Amino acid sequence: MNAAPLARYDATLRGLARKDRLRTLAPRAGLDFSSNDYLGLAASARLGEAVAAAIARGTPVGATGSRLLRGNAPEHEALEADAATFFGAERALFFGSGYIANVALLTTLPQKGDLLVLDELAHASMHEGAQAGRAHFVLAAHNDVDAAEDAITRWRAAGGMGRVWIAVESLYSMDGDRAPLDDLVALSGRYEAFLVVDEAHATGVFGPGGRGLAAAFEGRENIVTLHTCGKALGASGALVAGPRTLCDYLVNRCRPFIYATAPSPLMAVAVREALVMLADESERRSRLHDHIAVAGRQLAEHCGVASSDSQIQPVVIGDNRRTMMIASELQARGFDIRGIRPPTVPEGTSRLRISLTLNVDEAAIAAMVDALADVMAPA
Repeated sequence: MNAAPLARYDATLRGLARKDRLRTLAPRAGLDFSSNDYLGLAASARLGEAVAAAIARGTPVGATGSRLLRGNAPEHEALEADAATFFGAERALFFGSGYIANVALLTTLPQKGDLLVLDELAHASMHEGAQAGRAHFVLAAHNDVDAAEDAITRWRAAGGMGRVWIAVESLYSMDGDRAPLDDLVALSGRYEAFLVVDEAHATGVFGPGGRGLAAAFEGRENIVTLHTCGKALGASGALVAGPRTLCDYLVNRCRPFIYATAPSPLMAVAVREALVMLADESERRSRLHDHIAVAGRQLAEHCGVASSDSQIQPVVIGDNRRTMMIASELQARGFDIRGIRPPTVPEGTSRLRISLTLNVDEAAIAAMVDALADVMAPA
């Protein structure tokens, strides 16, 4: 081997730079228009006090092992019991992150001989799980129920005999649009399929009491939901909620659950408190929806950008370089807005992802929109 050991990695990085797709880490700075801390819980005094109280009574920082060994703490079990009740499911399981939970679900539950139909714009973690899993999987056009049904009928016509699984997000992370859940539930019923709904960006924000957009369907034997704890809940980890049988199966067969050190018991305490806060401090959700309405009107009026009607507002630029230049200019003016490029989004759709949170007020939203209109104005 004559080539330098790092040459191929250097070449890849140079190639990304030529395409204006090289990523670097940037510190937090300016007003928060990029985080997923939608309800402003991450730095809330109440969440901090709950964790401090747990430390004071002796709750350990580390879990010390996997859940099946000594890592199963009372805090984990208390959270899972409360979460199952909150979301209306038979059982819930706590995972260390939403990414791991999605990979865990889709590599464990769909079996060899099954079909997994995945929305093409679903989270990267769902794609990873689909690719690593045992089921045959196909991508369906985004939010196209007919395309999903066509995939199922083609598979059946070709001799597919297993169970069908359909996997979607309820609120998509880069477009801020909603899945047609009523139609997807009906489709699942027609084909006796399971439906996996990633509620990552809906939990805490939408649905009765912040239970998510799939709340009306929780508790059904063919519905599995994932509720990320690191976004509106202000903590980290993820809760998988669904039928007891499927959760028991995950405990027995899910390698990312069995062989991973359990999440910190302190994080379980934080998430449990966040669920209580959703009920006790519902005004947070109301204020966020006011932000969504205000931003939607102002972006449409001043920037010609159609509202997504959610806390995730994309501004599609297209060109990678121009996207990052606009993001940099906004950051220089004090607004933390990040550019999103392929492969996170499809080629030719590089964008600004404006995230609305309670970490800013309506005056800051108005100032941000004015700055965006100014930066995007023709020279």
